[in-house]
Amino acid sequence: MTAPAHQVTQLLQAWSEGDENALARLMPLVHDELHRLAHQHMRRESAGHVLQTSALINEAYLRLVDQPQIRWQGRAHFFGIAARLMRQILVDEARKRTAAKRGGSLIQVPLDEANVMVQEQAANVAALDDALQRLEAIDERQGKIVELRFFGGLSIEETAQVLKVSPGTVMRDWTFARAWLRNEMTAA
Repeated sequence: MTAPAHQVTQLLQAWSEGDENALARLMPLVHDELHRLAHQHMRRESAGHVLQTSALINEAYLRLVDQPQIRWQGRAHFFGIAARLMRQILVDEARKRTAAKRGGSLIQVPLDEANVMVQEQAANVAALDDALQRLEAIDERQGKIVELRFFGGLSIEETAQVLKVSPGTVMRDWTFARAWLRNEMTAA
């Protein structure tokens, strides 16, 4: 069960103002949602992925609490940042696997079919991140929308709230951005 958004927002604001006690009260309230978000990310990963859901949550948590004084704007902003951190963690892992595939410091051995699939998935995550970076260079808001919706699991309304635009604008940009990314991914 998720905590009321206003309670999470109050604790985030208290934490922003330096109340470490607020962080201790906040984490149990957002843990289930962070777990759902991490699970959503991990479902997209291939079998045999090095990270597990719990490890992704833990790594994201460590990066969240290590953020310089962020002025949290609310629940949606918090989960948007968490989504970005999870994306960065997964992309970093994918890039490491891709580097290892290309030689890295590993001994060259024949790969079985399952290992090839893991490497292809890593390349797909890296390619998606590259395409998303290109989209952000063209239209930063569309890039943010993809990140919040796809990686953050936010609804149209929550995304609109974070970006301070109308839900209709989010829907139009989301539709365009998905089509643009699909085209970029198939061209690559």
